[in-house]
Amino acid sequence: MARKTKAEAQETRSRLLDAAEQVFHEHGVSGSSLDEIAKAAGLTRGAIYWHFKDKAELFEAMMDRVTLPLEGVLYSAGKGAHPDPLSLLKLSTTDVLLRTARDKHLQRVFDIAYNKCEYVGDAAPVRERHVASQQDCLRQIEQGFKACVAIGALPASVHPREAAVGAFALVSGLIANWVLAPKRFPLARHAESLVETYFRGLATTPAPAAAPKKPRRKRT
Repeated sequence: MARKTKAEAQETRSRLLDAAEQVFHEHGVSGSSLDEIAKAAGLTRGAIYWHFKDKAELFEAMMDRVTLPLEGVLYSAGKGAHPDPLSLLKLSTTDVLLRTARDKHLQRVFDIAYNKCEYVGDAAPVRERHVASQQDCLRQIEQGFKACVAIGALPASVHPREAAVGAFALVSGLIANWVLAPKRFPLARHAESLVETYFRGLATTPAPAAAPKKPRRKRT
């Protein structure tokens, strides 16, 4: 049997990822088997094990194929070297929402991750990867907010970590709810205004109230 070329191996890997996306979306991660994925790809179960250790690794590769480009967008916002980090953060946050609204492939993967994946059984290792990815994403966004505060683009009263958690919750919450029922509201139409509203709130964050002074004790 002739050895596959690198291009042929990559093509087989892509077919498996496409099939995994299809089967996971139809049956959920826990309800899908490697045999079903191999059949959907027109390949054997052995082909899966040639490229992936198990279902968890296959799931991670399917997620990485779409989330890594998005993480790259956020990474550029968090590097802190941009002359206008606030505009870059807004643009990056909006871009993630717009890409999701316009890319059917991305929508399916996020629908699987948020609504069709139980982190139990052979999918349990996926949870650790998901948590680690979230923490890395939060660190990148936090760096962007630190840069905004440092140059005065946001008031000093803004806590970079809290701002990052809020921005992450805005994006992930919108995506999770939208892919569950896309016809409920037009994400592409409102993405920019939703992001702008959040950042406008940060710009008007009041300084924390000073602690009341303790009354001096009178000497007797």
